[in-house]
Amino acid sequence: MTNLTLKLADTESDFDAAQHLCREWLKVHWEIYPDDWPKGDDHPMDSKRFGAIIEDLPNLHARPKGGILVAYLNDQPAGCVMYADAGDRSARFNRLFVSTSARGNAIGRKLLERMFEQMKSDCYKRAFFSSATFLPYVHEMYENAGFTLMPTPDDVPDIWRERVYFMERSLD
Repeated sequence: MTNLTLKLADTESDFDAAQHLCREWLKVHWEIYPDDWPKGDDHPMDSKRFGAIIEDLPNLHARPKGGILVAYLNDQPAGCVMYADAGDRSARFNRLFVSTSARGNAIGRKLLERMFEQMKSDCYKRAFFSSATFLPYVHEMYENAGFTLMPTPDDVPDIWRERVYFMERSLD
């Protein structure tokens, strides 16, 4: 029997679990997509840069305008997703990840649904995210969750415009 718990992170243990899951995500990413390995300091996945972001997750997604949701499967960290204020009653989310050992339990979908509930409770009207173009299965998953393509924001560097896309969804 499996026991799934979705929790809005509020303890050091929860934040540690989210950080661990993000490090696992990076490891899995490089194993599957070795050609995408960083070639320069401007790469968003540069290990030093990514490490600093992971250490700062509790601040980057601090309540009350953000949040980190952690899924626990049989009391073990199994997945996470996080969001932060993006202005104009919009929240940007990222790092939706389910541990390879926990896949097949609909955890990703359940994390998204719980995140949408929390965003609505936080008075957001819109959610959006970015993803890499070489992850086609992700695009389909988000379309099934009600997301549609949106224009790339102006602040995205030209060098990355061909490698990422953005999607949005109303929370009404």
